[in-house]
Parts: sequence; structure tokens; C-alpha cells
Amino acid sequence: MVEIERKFLVDDPELAILNARRSFQIFQGYISNDPARTVRLRIGEEKGFLTIKGASSNDGTTRQEWDQEIPILEAKALMPLCLPGLIQKTRHCVVENQQLFEVDVFEAAHHGLVIAEIELKHPMDTIQLPKWIGKEVTGDKRYFNSYLAIHGIPT
Repeated sequence: MVEIERKFLVDDPELAILNARRSFQIFQGYISNDPARTVRLRIGEEKGFLTIKGASSNDGTTRQEWDQEIPILEAKALMPLCLPGLIQKTRHCVVENQQLFEVDVFEAAHHGLVIAEIELKHPMDTIQLPKWIGKEVTGDKRYFNSYLAIHGIPT
């Protein structure tokens, strides 16, 4: 499967999540953070997921992705095998202009960072950006979760 998404910093987090349809916590770690083949373990909404992502396109919008739900107990048992640098965030599902934005409010070591992602069907799809959206960071590897887990928030 190919994942196509764009990422943006959020200028006004309170406004962004004001009308969230649902919100939930996510804990994720990385078994491999090699940019050519990232392996992520995620726990959220009492479910576990193992995800393998390939290298991103030059502009950062597309990459191969395999995502499989695994039993929550297995996900919890595997979490200690992850590399140092856990990502903790609350994901808010926000619909603006009939588009679904996933607004991630990072916690713990990444407190203060808020990123909105939108998945697309085609890299050239038109997006109507809400007023709370800030700078686009789609192609900036410093805002990939696997990078954040190791290096922290970009300065």
C-alpha cells in the first residue's frame, strides 16, 4: 500500500482541536529507524499495530506502508524492544472543509509540538487549509516521528 500525506505545523492548537470528532492517546516506539525501512510499534485506542514504512519520495509525500493490527498484549510485550525515544501524543481527528486532519499534540519529551497530517488519494490533490494551519513540513525529515524519537523537537 502507498501512503500519501502532507504535514503541517499548527499555529493555533486550541482552535484546531475545538471541534475534534474523537481524540485518543498514542504511544509509539521504533524497532528500526533506518529511513529505508522504518519499523514502528504503536499502541492506541486499546489496540496494537506493527507498521513497516519504506523510504519517502523526494518531496516527502509518498512512501510504501504496511500496517497490521496485533493483539494489545503482544504490542505491550514488544514495546521494551524498541529503540530509546518513545513518542507520546494525543491524536485529535478534526474535519474541516470536508477533509480529515489528524492533529497530533505531542507530550512528554516533545511537549509543545503540534502537527496536523492529512492523507490524500493522490499527491496533487487540492487541500483547503484551515486558518489554524501553519508552515508545511511535509518534506522535512526532522518532523518524521522516527526522527523526533531520536533527536527531539527541531530548533
